[in-house]
Amino acid sequence: QVQLVESGGGLVQAGGSLRLSCAASGRTFSTCAMYWFRQAPGKEREFVAAVSASGGTTYYADSVKGRFTVSRDNAKTTVYLQMNSLKPEDTAVYFCAAKRKAYIDLRIPYNYWGQGTQVTVSS
Repeated sequence: QVQLVESGGGLVQAGGSLRLSCAASGRTFSTCAMYWFRQAPGKEREFVAAVSASGGTTYYADSVKGRFTVSRDNAKTTVYLQMNSLKPEDTAVYFCAAKRKAYIDLRIPYNYWGQGTQVTVSS
């Protein structure tokens, strides 16, 4: 199995930046497309970004496009979410997830989830 642990969350002011990390354990990490989701209080979980297993393809929600960048370092078995120009509406718990498929596919089930890391953006 693939175990995922998010880190890097915190409290920042609007306009600031954070980089989230998702550290993975498991021999199949490099074959898994990776995904970031977020969930704000009282709201449903929202897709944020995805990266293919090789890191060659990325996909973003319209709400974060141009501000967030997802990347991965397969040698370190870690996926990152660089968040710039943060807005109060970005406040949420951020989760990483993995699918046992190399290419980005939003239609199939997620196989692994991390525990989440809190991001709070103040006005």
